[in-house]
Amino acid sequence: MGGHKKTEVTETIGAAPTVEELKAKYTRKREERDVDKLFRALVRLKGSDLHLKVGRAPIVRVNGELKPLNRGPIDAEEMANLLFPIMDDRNRGIFDKTGGADFAYVVDVDGVDWRFRVNLLTQLGRIGLVARRVNNFIPNFAGLHLPPVMETLCHFDQGMVLLAGVTGSGKSTTIASMLNHINSIYGKHILTLEDPIEFVYTEDKCLINQREIGMDVIDFAVAMKHAVREDPDVMLVGEMRDEETFMTAIHAAETGHLVFGTIHASSAPSTIGRILDLFPDTMHSAIRSALAMNMKGIVAQKLLRSIKPGVGRVPTCEVMTFTPMIQKLVLEGQDHKLADAIRIGAEEGMQDFTMSLHHLIETGLIDRPTAFQVAPNKEALKMLLKGIAVSQPGIL
Repeated sequence: MGGHKKTEVTETIGAAPTVEELKAKYTRKREERDVDKLFRALVRLKGSDLHLKVGRAPIVRVNGELKPLNRGPIDAEEMANLLFPIMDDRNRGIFDKTGGADFAYVVDVDGVDWRFRVNLLTQLGRIGLVARRVNNFIPNFAGLHLPPVMETLCHFDQGMVLLAGVTGSGKSTTIASMLNHINSIYGKHILTLEDPIEFVYTEDKCLINQREIGMDVIDFAVAMKHAVREDPDVMLVGEMRDEETFMTAIHAAETGHLVFGTIHASSAPSTIGRILDLFPDTMHSAIRSALAMNMKGIVAQKLLRSIKPGVGRVPTCEVMTFTPMIQKLVLEGQDHKLADAIRIGAEEGMQDFTMSLHHLIETGLIDRPTAFQVAPNKEALKMLLKGIAVSQPGIL
């Protein structure tokens, strides 16, 4: 959810639509479009991403590798005919003004609605598309090969849980799995505010409402204003990209909600600094206090190619739960000691990337070259593989 700015709703309201116009808006199904064939090809090939660029054949990413579809290149006119129809009035305005637009797109594939996270872009004066397929099936914890502590983070009544990582690191899938776990065991109200919606949940024990920014509600600020009147127990507020997003999320956590979100950060400890960067220096002390009191856990993850048959990619996870030691270090601004606190907190469910990579190797999910390619501390991983655990509790 980037750059959530308050919108003066009164400026956007014109003549009120008729009842018939409203009925048509909320009940109609859309017409078939030429680009739908390419989205269906992506699904049937079990690909994750679709790339459309003028002068190239359509390209799909399958198990991490880019592969062209068996057809000719797309010229500029065909590209315009493929892509402009998939934008509504709002996104056409955004695209024209900014040179890009993000939105969700739904295509029927063999009777099943598949969702895609679409980014339309311009490069060298040509329009193009990158779309990420959103898996209709939400895997459980066992299917994602996540550490057991991830389930524990689902059982809090209030607080905040953040998933950190770069784009494409599986953050959204992990959160979807966690929310679906809550859905399977608790009778709660889950409210998601997303831009765009990725996973669509099937209600089990929970009541679930999903609101898409721009489609269901005008902007994030209005969505959060509505949220306090919608009686949620659990909230997904999307990505923490700005001060307003984080402040509204932490306020929801303080007032008795369990809040999930994502953030772009490379590790669990560095997430603290990433959050502080959203605020002026004068607010850092207050933000540290809010984090120490309300954060339940920060999980950083990266996706790696698996060597296990039937498993495409697996996450390597760094988990920092907010134990009294972690709370103390965050409050005192001793972020440089957080990595050591994670290493000695294994009994409380914590692990760093080195410990995670060691586990993935030992369980036959990844090979050693893959692990050493991404290992932040290659010497520590070598020692762990030799059976030598490195922990220095004295430094804390």
